[in-house]
Amino acid sequence: MNSITRKIVFIDIDGTLVDDDGSIPISAQEACKQARKNGHLLYLCTGRSKAEIYDSIWEIGFDGLIGAGGGYVEYGSDVLYHKKVTAEDVRHMVDFFNEHGIDFYLESNSALYASSNLQAHLERRIYGDVENDPVAREKKETKPHPFIAGLTYGEADLYKDDVNKVCFLESPIIPFERIKQEFEGKFEVIQCTVPVFGEGSGELMIPGIHKAIAIADLLEHLGMSREDTLAIGDGMNDAEMLEFCAVGIAMGNAKPGLKAIADDVTASVEEDGLYHSFVKHGLIED
Repeated sequence: MNSITRKIVFIDIDGTLVDDDGSIPISAQEACKQARKNGHLLYLCTGRSKAEIYDSIWEIGFDGLIGAGGGYVEYGSDVLYHKKVTAEDVRHMVDFFNEHGIDFYLESNSALYASSNLQAHLERRIYGDVENDPVAREKKETKPHPFIAGLTYGEADLYKDDVNKVCFLESPIIPFERIKQEFEGKFEVIQCTVPVFGEGSGELMIPGIHKAIAIADLLEHLGMSREDTLAIGDGMNDAEMLEFCAVGIAMGNAKPGLKAIADDVTASVEEDGLYHSFVKHGLIED
């Protein structure tokens, strides 16, 4: 495929490539494989850190990764950059969340480190009451969520030196706005894009980082043009990415605000939205 027709495609993970249960539709897998076979470049562009990119995702085949919402950029086996939270700010985060009983996990490229009560909280939100509800217990046993299995539990020292960002679950006591106020000027505090974490859940990110900045840096490094870019996502953390790329596509399950700024709206994850968008925009044939 010549350089005029080759595209570089930036794909969000949660709610775009992967459904709420952590599964990747067969249609999306085949669309990605066929697009690369046709000569296009495919980059994951996600809020997830590298430790959250499971083998089942990598095995589909991608040319690189923009992770941690734009704080980490990898192309092939090379790293363009990796921006980390300072030790002082990590300590502040950990101490604040532990003091107020807020369940959280630290994202680094090596692992996802869970706070002491996170596992039980996540299981309640994802499966239900596993102690008393047989249906919830069966769901946990027969369909374990890869995210829960992918976390590192029981880590005594959470003052890590390679943290990309932190995610916290909704607290019944401390509202999101109070958390945002606590870290004002230190972090970009955004609401989490994973619905099961709760409306008051969120992410603390290094300021001045988002997906579009990382895409621009990668394009410059690769010597590729913005005119050859497509992006597809579902959450408001994809807004800058969709606005920056030549074609911005919102999933059918996307937030209304994202659909409003998108160039195109495809079907939902469950309705093979990624596959249909790839066909419509000429990356693959139906």
